[in-house]
Amino acid sequence: MESIPYDKRSGKIWFNGKAVNWADANIHVLNHGLHYASCVFEGERVYDGEIFKLEEHTERLFYSAKRMGIKVPYTQKEINEACKNIVNIQKVKNGYVRPVIWRGSEMMAISAQKNKIHVAIATWEWGSYFDPKLKLKGIKLNISAWRRPNPNSIPWDTKAAGLYMICTLSKHEAESKGFTDSLMLDHDGYVAEATGANVFFKNQQGELHTPIPDSFLDGITRREVIKIAKAKGIKVVERKIKPEEMKDFVGCFLTGTAAEVTPVSEIDEYKFKICELISELNESYQSLVRKKTAA
Repeated sequence: MESIPYDKRSGKIWFNGKAVNWADANIHVLNHGLHYASCVFEGERVYDGEIFKLEEHTERLFYSAKRMGIKVPYTQKEINEACKNIVNIQKVKNGYVRPVIWRGSEMMAISAQKNKIHVAIATWEWGSYFDPKLKLKGIKLNISAWRRPNPNSIPWDTKAAGLYMICTLSKHEAESKGFTDSLMLDHDGYVAEATGANVFFKNQQGELHTPIPDSFLDGITRREVIKIAKAKGIKVVERKIKPEEMKDFVGCFLTGTAAEVTPVSEIDEYKFKICELISELNESYQSLVRKKTAA
């Protein structure tokens, strides 16, 4: 069934301090966030009515804003409460939350010191990021021609809008060729991440190997999965991984707020098995995110 366009949905959006009608959460076309990517955001999951790792997401949102020179006109506590309130207003049980902060329209040039800072939070019911049928047999990725930029060239450790343009380009190209997503290399040619998720590999010895997040986000889900793996006695190695090393791995999966734990069956010429270890990590992660209802 075709999804309702996001500007045609109903209900409320938290917008600059109050809940407004969905259709009234509008901004002017001449705003700095649109023209110069003066915008940071977060992606959060709702499980059984509760936002998973809300405080960590809000903390990262404020860190991103600070790195972009944006002073948020609310406290972290106020944003946390606003996220919870809008989820309750919208009666979202299992879905997604998108807080977003951007510079407004007072100045329309590179310089934007006088621009008002706007904040909005929207939420909606949302299922799996990847097709559940594909997740059962593993998704297929190509290798993108676009690379994660040198960390000296961008605020790489932020969730800033401008950093995702090459992700969109990469994913569009992958989908046009029949792949589900795309693996991105870093500026030195090492394995980095997928377009919106971190990547893990399993070797013959049962160890997990994952790239060092030194030019891309150290995802909140990534950190949780590492904790789960270590608690199970699984060795986790964070290191630089050359693309050709993928031939030596037997398993692969992605992690992310949207992706959760998603098995990968192919990356370009490299093939992987949907092994028991990956299935167990996925089950443990699902138990973690729904622990309040399981208790």
